[in-house]
Amino acid sequence: MERLRLWLETIKVSHSVFALPFALMGAFLAAGGPPGWRVLGWTVVAAVAARTAAMTFNRLADRRFDAANPRTAGRALATDEIRPVEAWMVVAISSAVFLLACAALNERTLRMAPVVLALTLGYSLTKRFTALAHLVLGAALSLAPLGGWVAAGGTFRGYPVVLSLAVLLWVAGFDVVYACLDEAFDRGAGLHSIPARLGRPASLRLARAFHMAAFAGFAWTGWRLGLGVPYAVGLAGAGIALAVEHAIVDPRDLSRIQVSFLGMNGIVSAVLFASTWLSLALGR
Repeated sequence: MERLRLWLETIKVSHSVFALPFALMGAFLAAGGPPGWRVLGWTVVAAVAARTAAMTFNRLADRRFDAANPRTAGRALATDEIRPVEAWMVVAISSAVFLLACAALNERTLRMAPVVLALTLGYSLTKRFTALAHLVLGAALSLAPLGGWVAAGGTFRGYPVVLSLAVLLWVAGFDVVYACLDEAFDRGAGLHSIPARLGRPASLRLARAFHMAAFAGFAWTGWRLGLGVPYAVGLAGAGIALAVEHAIVDPRDLSRIQVSFLGMNGIVSAVLFASTWLSLALGR
């Protein structure tokens, strides 16, 4: 059980709340409702496997930096409680499961798979050379709703691209907020991030701008697809969660950043998916 706890903490299973609801949202939109158990099951497997591979690779790539950072020095790979060879095995197995799930869905989903893996794994290296790493992470997660759409519909045709753009900006925004925790360390270690480049106050203002644009993109998606009142209510809830996220984080006091990062953003993804499902169930 202790070993399981270490692995669950390492791969951050709880963070699946960011991408998985949007993958399901894409699938439900393409199918006009629940896409069927086979598609639903393989979509969930693909999303969780990709996230597991990405987070484990991230821990491997950042192992040296995590060990030097007081905030992350207790992570299992940094302390050798989990050996690197074990982590590489998890990356390989979860990547293979992801490819298997994509193949089980349809040919177009399988063709997307290498791009998804390249972005989700490659993100972990971008902080070494660009402060735009937050946008790369956003781009990786923005493929979740597109992947769900293709999984259920077998085609890119008709996909509302603005939905992916909104997800990209939403993820980039909350990643900038979270990166404020490591502003000083990143600067000292020669790592690149927006907080290390601009400082906390300007970074938090930029994150708010990202989230305002993301909210507009989510609103446009609902209008473009003719989603009704339930989606509008969910959109309002997501907007409130985003507002609270920024209200509780102060550049001089980051003590509530965990609530902001996981709690509020988990609400955003969950309510947008749930309200989309309800809108489709009620005939929009």
